[in-house]
Amino acid sequence: MKTEHTPRTEAAEGTGPGRPDTPDPLTDPEGPDRGRARRLDLIAAAAGILLVTAAILIGHAIQNRNGTLRAQWPPLLASWDPHLGPGTPAALAMAVLVVAYGPPLAARLPWRGLLAAAWAGSTAWVFSMALIDGWHRGVERRLTTKHEYLRVIDRFDDIPATLRDFTNHIVIGEPGNWPAHVAGHPPGATLTFVWLDRIGLGGGAWAAVWCVVVGSSAVLAALITVRVLAGERLARRAAPFLILAPAAVWAGVSADGYFAAVAAWSVALLALAATRRVRFPAAAAVAGGLLFGWTCYLSYGLGLMAAVLLMVLVLARTARPVVPFLLGALVVPAAFTLAGFNWWTAYHLLVERYYQGAGGIRPYAYWVWANLACAVLASGLAAVAGVRRSASYAPGAVRALRTGDTATRAPAQRLALLVLAALVALLAADLSGMSKAETERIWQPFLLWLLPAAALLPARTARYWLVASVVPALLINHLLWTGW
Repeated sequence: MKTEHTPRTEAAEGTGPGRPDTPDPLTDPEGPDRGRARRLDLIAAAAGILLVTAAILIGHAIQNRNGTLRAQWPPLLASWDPHLGPGTPAALAMAVLVVAYGPPLAARLPWRGLLAAAWAGSTAWVFSMALIDGWHRGVERRLTTKHEYLRVIDRFDDIPATLRDFTNHIVIGEPGNWPAHVAGHPPGATLTFVWLDRIGLGGGAWAAVWCVVVGSSAVLAALITVRVLAGERLARRAAPFLILAPAAVWAGVSADGYFAAVAAWSVALLALAATRRVRFPAAAAVAGGLLFGWTCYLSYGLGLMAAVLLMVLVLARTARPVVPFLLGALVVPAAFTLAGFNWWTAYHLLVERYYQGAGGIRPYAYWVWANLACAVLASGLAAVAGVRRSASYAPGAVRALRTGDTATRAPAQRLALLVLAALVALLAADLSGMSKAETERIWQPFLLWLLPAAALLPARTARYWLVASVVPALLINHLLWTGW
């Protein structure tokens, strides 16, 4: 990445915590007064709380009446289980430290130092949340249960033969049908853990470490993307919210955190290539394409990340990386197809399997909106308020793109469009009916891109919004035993 001079901090430029009454040119629109904008932020957060409350109350009524939600503590896949664990002190300490010192440190650290601190902080946060459930139950056993990938490692001794036979075991009723997570994903997900086992990193503990450490690197990808598309100051503001992501409750430990990181690095590499912020943009585009191809073979629904990738090109105002990106993206599908695995056949069989199980019983009329309540819990109230601001900037952002306007508000507008592209992908997944419940875990690759929207909130309120997002996450992890 090309080196750049670190910009002056917010305090030095007359905005942020040091000057609470000074208008912030990055996030304060000229139209509505600042007081009205902040009231609307609070209204958006209150609407998020009401949505979650309705999902809980109505969900419990439906589940207690006929059990069709197939979730013991709707809208989350969880059960009531108040508990403490060895991760409790660490999680509380992480929350306090990031809330107290995160915003000023994010504004002042050298950029590479911020990236290192963000990765370390995110990893520590996810691990501490997982350890609230203890090492054995919260980490080591998570990926070894009857639904998980590690239960079928021994069936991949002959990988080409297994890939050719993979689709024959997706539908329930076939001999030796795959466990739920193996059947519900393309074989790239399971192969990850097969290859870890082959290099001597077998078992649940190593699989968990892989998912947490690699998954936490998604924070770096998001920061890099926001920096090159919307400016460093907004990336710095977003950092504490990405580090203390409420989705850590489910990222520790699930393979979906790993999926989120792969998808995020695909976006980041395309952004670097499109803005020519690397020495070899074509190579970055090919690498981004390779990762997007791999993303599509980790989870069937992650092809929807194309909405975010397309927005990257729109914001960069270039189609130059498209050809090398597509060439890279074709490599993984070509390899799997030559090995005998047919993605489309497998997807259609998965739809059949989905409706054989809980997906065929869970009512769409509840989950189509209750899924969004799960998204509120997993992204946090700061992201909800940030998405509200993103929507308010959308008309001006579109006009700015059309006219090439480089006004002061352009960075916030550009970030708003990136966030809204992720929201479109999330809503498409929701409307598809293939994500009824468990979206607090499944949607992590989309939810990651809602978190930077918190950078659009006034800098002086950052600590309050961090608290509003982190406290519910801590309560969920201590009061509930989350599924899978």
